[in-house]
Amino acid sequence: MQSSPLRVVVAKPGLDGHDRGAKVVARALRDAGVEVIYTGLHQTPAQIVATAVQEDADGIGLSVLSGAHMTAFAEVMKLLRHEDASDIVVFGGGIIPVDDVENLLEGGVAALFTPGTSMATVVDWVTTHVGASRESLGSVPS
Repeated sequence: MQSSPLRVVVAKPGLDGHDRGAKVVARALRDAGVEVIYTGLHQTPAQIVATAVQEDADGIGLSVLSGAHMTAFAEVMKLLRHEDASDIVVFGGGIIPVDDVENLLEGGVAALFTPGTSMATVVDWVTTHVGASRESLGSVPS
């Protein structure tokens, strides 16, 4: 059993000014016992990664509605590797065309949630997968 709650940074990269979905996800995660750090609007990938590292986050949830998902997610993944923080699980949501989903997943994004996904699904995924990632740290594969 983990001793402290999961810590997840919820962020809005880029110039996208619509954050209702990110706030709904942040609240649902908080209500499920996850410690949420919401960065607010207009964050750069560097700011998001710096916050996640500084806050010792287990996960980063990115919300992108502006069409900049390919660039934003790729830059966050690159910066996490640069900071030796690839253990931070990245997931996201927003307006992401089906054709881009596979590329993002291949680039290291763990999961993507598109419009219409229930909050129960997001919360279940985060608590299961981000929590499992945390618990596996330091374990020796058999």
